[in-house]
Formats: sequence, structure tokens, C-alpha cells
Amino acid sequence: MRVLRWLPFVVMLGVAAIDLLAGQSVVFLPLLTLGPAFASVSGGVRRTAAVGAVALAICVPMALYNDLLFTWENNLTVIGIAGVTAASMLAARLRLERERELASVRQVAEAAQRVLLRPVPRRAGDLRVALSYTSAAAEARIGGDLYEIVTTPHGVRLLIGDVQGKGLAAVETAAWVLGAFREAAYDEADLADIGDRLEASLARHLGGEKFVTAIIAEVHETEMALVNFGHPPPLLVLGAGGLISVEPSEPGLPLGLGAFDPTAAKAYRVPFEGGDRILFFTDGVIEARNAAGEFYPLVERSGLLRREDPQAALDTLRADLVEHTGGPLLDDAAMLLLHRPRH
Repeated sequence: MRVLRWLPFVVMLGVAAIDLLAGQSVVFLPLLTLGPAFASVSGGVRRTAAVGAVALAICVPMALYNDLLFTWENNLTVIGIAGVTAASMLAARLRLERERELASVRQVAEAAQRVLLRPVPRRAGDLRVALSYTSAAAEARIGGDLYEIVTTPHGVRLLIGDVQGKGLAAVETAAWVLGAFREAAYDEADLADIGDRLEASLARHLGGEKFVTAIIAEVHETEMALVNFGHPPPLLVLGAGGLISVEPSEPGLPLGLGAFDPTAAKAYRVPFEGGDRILFFTDGVIEARNAAGEFYPLVERSGLLRREDPQAALDTLRADLVEHTGGPLLDDAAMLLLHRPRH
């Protein structure tokens, strides 16, 4: 940003220097219009006007040096600088108004997303819970990552998902999914029935081929039951050593696409005993790229999850993810880590 603020003055001084070095045979003064043009990119209306005034202040003595003062060539240059300055001032004003509108929309979307994604409990039953949510870059707007953990008469149940698309439409879809899950998690005894409730809710609100990838899970004493709706499989970090990608036996379609395959996604079970940890995540984690275009190697970095404190372990993994990309993420990245302590 600092470079952009000084760029108009550097350009105008450069034009003046080149004009002096070229002598009176070649005149570069019309290029002074680049000053106010560049100023409108990062500056306000007053700053753009000031840069235009500086351009005129440079133009007059340079025209005198080139014996062009009050000639029609120089008059056209002055008119050009004034015209470009006026147009740049208008462009700067429109840009600032647009930036304010976008900032307001983004704040509304972020507030709505914070209301939807209530703070998850740090303990649920005998489990310790860690959460990491990394917002995407400003260009990506607001994403549709969602998560929830509830303790029900049927046990601890959780949901993690990712809505197709960005912006307020994705936040609205996430609201429907979370609302349906929070009710069904208490009412339904079977995980597959919860999935049916979510599918029915989305069928009433989603149009076209929009969808939501998700995982619904239920924790038991020594195992965990899951239903996967086209979502990246979680990673099970065994307390005894080892790593398992918890792939479903029969892949299910994302929520919202149930009409294309009437076969309901089926629940499957994995061991989840004392000392084990399981990481649920959205595709913003594994699709994060570095400058060379390489995806984040989550499996290779899974050893970071073995730190004693689950939240510290997840924070370390998140820091490693951001370091891998070398800058803001292009998609939201949500991670949910469950740890079952040894009794």
C-alpha cells in the first residue's frame, strides 16, 4: 500500500527527469497524466486532486524549459492533465463508495456466520474438543464452512460441513443445515435418519445442483459411528501410534443431491479408544497451495497433532498450514479435533 501511495510522485518525477535528459527535441510532458491516474487507485478524492495539482506544477516550468509555454501543444497537455485529474477524482470517489459497501456486506456476513457458528464446548462427555477456524482472504469473501457439537440422550454428536459457494447465500444455506441438525440430533436415534432430515430440509431450500458436503458422527464408549456425505474423510490419530484415514465403506452423495441417488448414505464405525484423536476438517485445509502450487500435506504433518494439549496441537497445525501457503488462504479452513483421554 505504501508503494502505491508514492507511485504517482515517482512516476511524475521520472517523467520530468526523462524529459530533461531527452532535451528539447522530444517532449514527455503528456505522460504527467499518469500521476493522477495512479493516485486514484489507492488515494482519496483530495489526494488525487493534490497529485493533479503537482502534475500541473511540474508541467509549467518544464514547458518553459522546452520553450512550449502558451503553445497549443502545451495547452493540450494542461487540459489533458486537468481532464484526467477530474476523471480520476470521480473514479476514486466511486472506488471508495464501493469499498465501503463491500466492507459493510462482509461485516454483515461475518456477524451472521459468528451467530451461526456458536462456540463449541471444550469438553463434551469424556472428550476434549479443540477447534480452529481460519477465514479466507478478503477476495474469497465469506465461506460456508460449518460445525456443531451437541450432547444428546443418544451420546455426543457432531456435524462438520462445507457449503458449495461463497457469500451470504452460503451462510444462509449453512443456517438451514445447522438448524436442521440441532433439532434432528436430539430427535433421531439413528445417524442415517439425521442425514435424511438434513436432506429433506435442503431439498426445500436449495435450487439447481447446489450441495453441502458433510460428516455426521456419534461417539460411543470405544468407537465412533460416522455418515459421510461426500466430505473429506477425517484422520484418526491412534494413541498407540499410527494414522488411519477414515474412509466410508460406501461413499455417499453430498447433501442436496439425494435426488440423483435415492440410496441413503450408510453409517460405518471405527475404533475410538483412550488416547486416540480424530481430526475433522474441510477441503480448505487439504486444498491450500503454496507458491509452487503444491497442496498442503496434511497426512505428513499429522504428527503435529500429538502434542499433549489438543488445542495447542491444533493451533500448531494451523500455523503450519498458514506458513505453507505463505499468505492468506483462498478458502475457509475449519478443523475440529476430538481427543479421548486415557482413563
